[in-house]
Amino acid sequence: MNLQKKKDREELDQRIPRMPWYVEKFMNYKLPDLSPSSLLEYIRDYETFLSWLMAEGLTSTDKMTEIPLEDLERLHMDSVDNFRMFLATKRDHANTKTTISRKLSSLRSLFHYLSQIAEDDHFYPLLKRNVMAKVSVKRTQKPKDTAAKLEGKLLQEQEIIEFINYIKQDYAHDVATNKQAIYSHELNRVRDCCIVSLILNSGLRVSELVNLNMDDIDFKKRLVYVFRKGKNDDTFKTPVYFRQDAVSDLEEYLAQRETRYKAPKKEKALFLAIANGKKEGSRMTKRAIQEMVMKYARRFGKPYLSVHKLRHSFATDYYLSNDLYKTQEQLGHASPETTQIYAHLTDKTMAEAIDRRKTDEA
Repeated sequence: MNLQKKKDREELDQRIPRMPWYVEKFMNYKLPDLSPSSLLEYIRDYETFLSWLMAEGLTSTDKMTEIPLEDLERLHMDSVDNFRMFLATKRDHANTKTTISRKLSSLRSLFHYLSQIAEDDHFYPLLKRNVMAKVSVKRTQKPKDTAAKLEGKLLQEQEIIEFINYIKQDYAHDVATNKQAIYSHELNRVRDCCIVSLILNSGLRVSELVNLNMDDIDFKKRLVYVFRKGKNDDTFKTPVYFRQDAVSDLEEYLAQRETRYKAPKKEKALFLAIANGKKEGSRMTKRAIQEMVMKYARRFGKPYLSVHKLRHSFATDYYLSNDLYKTQEQLGHASPETTQIYAHLTDKTMAEAIDRRKTDEA
């Protein structure tokens, strides 16, 4: 089990006992099909809902574990609408439309299970009335809308090479008067370049990148083996292709990994960092990689770039030479609908390329 899944599973095990028995029953039902990370999202959504029920006096108890099924059966549509309004206007943290839809979808899944699948000792449904069956949860973000938001915020064609080269060479010139920045860059330049190059030549997620181990790389086949997001099988890693362009960056980093980061022999992690006060390198964190990318992006003149937008940049470039299903497989998307954003992005990219070619010919 990779580090994030292990951490999420531990948190899940801590949170489930705080839930009513029927929520725990639903979690056990879903466990074989969903990852701990996905189940943890369900639990958090149910905590929000059940806490709201108690705060509004819509349940006969003030202990979450003791909220009876009968209180769920007595809910009116007005109550669901009020909960939706509560999510949209929370003082401390108002939720986006996408988050609200996800939370309502979580409740629909629970209520559906209790009313249509789970049975009592007499073979009757556990939940006799399902108010959530009346709630329609619309997809709030269409692929075309996502593509529109990403337009102009990704690296395209030559910019991919330019950004990698910027980390290799030009960043040092931009921070020449900052001794601390120069020292950090000199120490980590090869590693940072390798990380960015690997994302831009494979489309890996940051969670997949963080969990890479030394033995997950196959140079001969140009593959890395990762635990894919959403898959609950921790015994099988998925092979993901990386382009030839990443090979030299990987080889250069590996040549100095052990000496530069004083890697202990037992440390399997591919990407290492030496934390403050430590003498030996350990696995880089997701946050460290995200902050590293943003640091270079700001100096490069594209402050909106993030690790995820680097993944989008690869995907858009990859889709130009491949079909929808190859792109879906490369990125590890569960549905081709998610991959369709690159069809919309590449339509504009191709149009701009044709316009540039016409200008050059003129």
